[in-house]
Amino acid sequence: MFKRRRLLLLLVVFSLFGLVGCLEKTVKEIEVKATEVEQKQAEKTKPAQPKVEKPIIVNIIDPNTKAIIKSYTPKDYGFGTDNEKYKAELAKWAKELARGTKDTPGYDKRMTLDKIDENGQVIKGTPQTLLDETELTERLLQASGKGGDVEIPLYTTASGYKMEDVPTLNEVMVASFTTRFNGNVAGRSKNIELSAEAINNIILGDQDSFSFNTTVGPRTAETGYQKAPEIIDGKLVDGIGGGICQTSSTLFNAIDQLPVTYIERHFHSLDVGYVPKGRDATVSYGGKDFRFKNTTGVPLLLRTVYKKGSLTIEVRTSKIYKSMMKKPV
Repeated sequence: MFKRRRLLLLLVVFSLFGLVGCLEKTVKEIEVKATEVEQKQAEKTKPAQPKVEKPIIVNIIDPNTKAIIKSYTPKDYGFGTDNEKYKAELAKWAKELARGTKDTPGYDKRMTLDKIDENGQVIKGTPQTLLDETELTERLLQASGKGGDVEIPLYTTASGYKMEDVPTLNEVMVASFTTRFNGNVAGRSKNIELSAEAINNIILGDQDSFSFNTTVGPRTAETGYQKAPEIIDGKLVDGIGGGICQTSSTLFNAIDQLPVTYIERHFHSLDVGYVPKGRDATVSYGGKDFRFKNTTGVPLLLRTVYKKGSLTIEVRTSKIYKSMMKKPV
């Protein structure tokens, strides 16, 4: 009997311990839930933080080096608020990148034409490189909404002739012109000789652009040019390289017999005596240039014949090309 009562007592005690444990567990659960509710209420009453937008940035990339040459935020230049102003700014940048500024050279590079040396071998020049300003502006406009990298669109054009044409380009003459000068004036004669030699045996491929200044290069004492009378601002003064305008004017009168397209040509401020009035082409390195494009439809060769007191410039081509040449308009 005693043992039986003891067993019941033990059962009651264990039950009470279990009840206490359950109560403790229930209290803890209530406390956790209360804390969660309080946190949610605090989050609801907490003032909303403003959303930080990531700035839209456009990078202009050099296609050769892959370097970033300009990085900007379109919004800062009027994108979205004054799109016309923004587009004008992009066009300005494109022009500066193409043509350069006073401090920075542009991406545009004139073609340096190939030349045949005294051994009949071709001295290679460099192709023409042009930055498409309109395309760059459009690319930047398209990237302005989302940002990103924009490569500068550069296009190169090689000379428009075939190497197998070279041996025959001297076969027939299609145009020529001769001017005369006082061969006893040493400085002027030397300048004409040097500039004539610079354009001798120049290959003008189909659609090639010729630049007198690019082809002849700087006229300095270091490159052999001498002092001689030249026309500047309506006055006859001595200057290094005086006389080379006779070479450029002789070239103009020869090439003008063919259907070429002129890019740049200037007149002297005074009449010159070696060509008829209005038939001259004045040049100055770093300034006025004489430029034209070969639109005859065939490759040509420039030949110069310098003698004491005279300069003849001939334009030649292959026999097979002569009949294919376009007629002057």
